[in-house]
Amino acid sequence: MDLFEYARNVNSDKESPLASRLRPKTLDEVVGQEHIIGKDKLLYRAIKADKISSIIFYGPPGTGKTTLARVIANTTSAEFKQLNATIAGKKDMQEVVEQAKELLAMNGKKTILFIDEIHRFNKAQQDYLLPFVEDGTVILIGATTENPYFEVNGALVSRSIIFELKPLTEEDIKTLIHRAVEDKESGMGSYNPVIDDDAVDFLAQIAGGDARTPLNAVELGVLTTDPDEDGKIHITLEVAEQCIQKRALRYDKTGDNHYDTISAFIKSMRGSDPDAAIYYLAKMLYAGESIDFIARRIMICAAEDVGLANPQALVVATAAADAVRQIGMPEAQIILSEAVLCVATSPKSNSAVNAIFSAMDTVENKDVDPVPSHLQDAHYGGHEKLGHGVGYKYAHSYPNHYVDQQYLPDNLVGTKFYEPGELGDEKKVKEYLGKIKKD
Repeated sequence: MDLFEYARNVNSDKESPLASRLRPKTLDEVVGQEHIIGKDKLLYRAIKADKISSIIFYGPPGTGKTTLARVIANTTSAEFKQLNATIAGKKDMQEVVEQAKELLAMNGKKTILFIDEIHRFNKAQQDYLLPFVEDGTVILIGATTENPYFEVNGALVSRSIIFELKPLTEEDIKTLIHRAVEDKESGMGSYNPVIDDDAVDFLAQIAGGDARTPLNAVELGVLTTDPDEDGKIHITLEVAEQCIQKRALRYDKTGDNHYDTISAFIKSMRGSDPDAAIYYLAKMLYAGESIDFIARRIMICAAEDVGLANPQALVVATAAADAVRQIGMPEAQIILSEAVLCVATSPKSNSAVNAIFSAMDTVENKDVDPVPSHLQDAHYGGHEKLGHGVGYKYAHSYPNHYVDQQYLPDNLVGTKFYEPGELGDEKKVKEYLGKIKKD
């Protein structure tokens, strides 16, 4: 590195965004992801011991995939090369591989190749890497926001350890915000800023697990706010709102407003008011509510309030819950909107709720006779002598695949647990049961 290149690197570090400058250089500086880099975890031990094998980091934006790669770069004795799949091609990979071969042959030194957005490489580009990963010419570190089991060559996946990174918690992001404000070398500490607690809470809530958004807001706030009479730059809630271009809602995730909003959300879906349900969905999303939490409430409502009047509502809600975990925001809001509208506009029935609660009450509080003998298991020796299974009528041998026989225990005969409703698919169920039993 010559003097001019060194100067360019120094200037680049100084001029880079706050989120980039604050990237940790050691494992102990990393915030969050304790499930994979806790001191007793495999990745922590491997990095400390400089025994890295090929790995793929998978997770939402802003959760630290590139950060962990940089930490490895700072701690490994191997040569570290970095490519971004959005702009790199096969020629770039060929150059790295050739250099890696020479380094390994001459010095016995390994090369780590970090590929950001590895899912952007097509199949042929990924296939090119495979033999060099397999023979140890390069140690691959891939980073992707997409599920690697779907978007990365299966052979590469099978030769790598997959580490899934989780969205940063609000406490993690608060830690990073305070670090950004106080750090005089890499952060904004030299400007003498202070930040109000409600501004920290707001920025952490709207982050959605991505640290870059609040850090960019902190940097903008410090650089555009004049010092007060005390000589300090005060980052208030109002400043934070302006920097993020988003107003703070009265929505404390642990307070009454949270429970009032989710209650109104569920009751609006139950009450078949799609406009109100969508409004409360938007309010929760705007305030940074967990999309997983919202998806769970939609699934519950689909089962509890729609039920068998439209069984597909639960299918849609369950598929939406899986989809939002894979895709994340902002696209997740569209998926959640579809699920909410499906539940809100479906015919309603709580007959399944009444049925299971009534049956559970009977099981808990009533002494019930044994299973009728003709329903008992007949698949073992001696069952005929005991009368097990004798007299059972096989429903498929009769018209309409139905035959009248006793299924409930003797002292529950005639008990009704399930009463089909009059709406949607359940109306058809009621008609069907009435028809076969009448015939």
